[in-house]
Amino acid sequence: MSTGSATENGSLQAKAFDLSSTGQPMKQRGFFVAQRVLRVLAIAFSVVAISVMVTAKETTYLFTIRIEGRYSFTASYRFLLAVDAILCGFSVLSMIFVWFQSHQEFNSRTYFFLLLHDMVMMLLMMSGCAAATATGYVARYGEPKLYWMAVCNAAHKLCNTLTFSLVFSYLIFFCYLALNVMGAYKLMSPPTKE
Repeated sequence: MSTGSATENGSLQAKAFDLSSTGQPMKQRGFFVAQRVLRVLAIAFSVVAISVMVTAKETTYLFTIRIEGRYSFTASYRFLLAVDAILCGFSVLSMIFVWFQSHQEFNSRTYFFLLLHDMVMMLLMMSGCAAATATGYVARYGEPKLYWMAVCNAAHKLCNTLTFSLVFSYLIFFCYLALNVMGAYKLMSPPTKE
């Protein structure tokens, strides 16, 4: 009798240890904490990337001609700025969605739509980063075979500021890559039994 009651007591203590305050298993709670942290990081990185890019400008002089450079002079950087803004907005909306979802039971259909959202956002971010990287590379190193000169020799500050903004955009991409891996793993793993 005492062995049975000790085993029952041990299982109750183990179950109490594994459950969070919301009644979810610790593994599922950890998943939602990681989801929130990565989305908050994506929001923070996008705010930094946008604010740095918007302030990117430099005025230089070639002989006596005044030349002004801004991020908005290239389509790829305008596109990246729009992507950063879209990612920021959708990250806030998905953060709210994840918060509500963390207080409900596991639903594979809901997680599928969340994974689909994260995948679209990641691909959008990848396209923005790729376009800006290509433009930045040509601006920094030129293209001798096409006789395109490197612009960054004359506009160091502008190029460095745009590169700094691009680094934060890549950090957003890596946040969404991690969210996609986590979401795919969550869908492949069987639901946790309480």
